[in-house]
Order: sequence, then structure tokens, then C-alpha cells
Amino acid sequence: MDIGKRIAAARTAACVTQQELADKLFVSRDLVSKWEQGRRRPDHGMIERIAEVLNVKPDSIISKSECMFHELKTCLPKGADIPIETLSALISRFLRERPQKEADIFIRRYYLLNTPAEIAIRYGMGANQVRSRLSKTAKKLGEFLEAECEGNIVKEEC
Repeated sequence: MDIGKRIAAARTAACVTQQELADKLFVSRDLVSKWEQGRRRPDHGMIERIAEVLNVKPDSIISKSECMFHELKTCLPKGADIPIETLSALISRFLRERPQKEADIFIRRYYLLNTPAEIAIRYGMGANQVRSRLSKTAKKLGEFLEAECEGNIVKEEC
């Protein structure tokens, strides 16, 4: 079952309408509808808030690691089937080539599973600034992996 269906099932089981859920989360009913249809995806912080409102455990909607995996999956080149050992080595190399703060933020998000808000506090930034940096780093990672898959280094594995 995908995340949207899990949100809808938990909401229905709690006898809460989309509008009621939206009101309690301070979002639009349209956004709740998009989550449930799979057209948008809430981040893990929002999933925790949804779970609290619906009185369920966040992991019943999606685990934190599953959420992080989904975010990172968008960095992989289309159709690439990179073995985990190779992918891990490539990501490590990519991070060594990044400025320290950029690598630290990435590691805190995807290895330590910190929320953007937690990272923002640590670095004296806004959560939206952290999201923006993560998005730019993820784009760079995608480009790096694409280049590696086109090269001879891992072509047979991509």
C-alpha cells in the first residue's frame, strides 16, 4: 500500500474528514487530497504530525528510513541498477568532494535521519534554507551519478 492510501485509511479509521485533517494541520484540503491521491508527498515531519492528529504511529504511514530512501531514489539515473556497494562508494566519493557544510547537512539528513528543522537549528539556518540546500545537493548527486554511469567506471553496473 502506498503512502497516500495509508494516510486515507488512517484518516477514515479515525473518522476524520479531509477538511478536518487539513484544519488540524494548517494546510489546505486540496493538499490532503493530493497526498491521498499520491500526487504530492509529505515529508517525514508532516507525517509525524498527521500520525499525531490521527492517533496512529508514524511508522504505520511510512517509516522514516523509507521516507529518506524515497527522497534519495530521485537522484538515481533513470533505469540504473547500481549495486548497493557501488552506490555507497560513489556517494561517499561525491560527499568527499563537496564543501564540508554541504556534506554535513546531507549526512545529517540521509544518514542520521535528522529533519530539516533539526538541521536548521544546528546550523543557524531556516528549515526552508536547509531544504533548498538539500535539493541542490541531491541534484548535484544525480548529475554525478549520471556521469559515472556514462563513464567506464561503473557502466556495466548501471
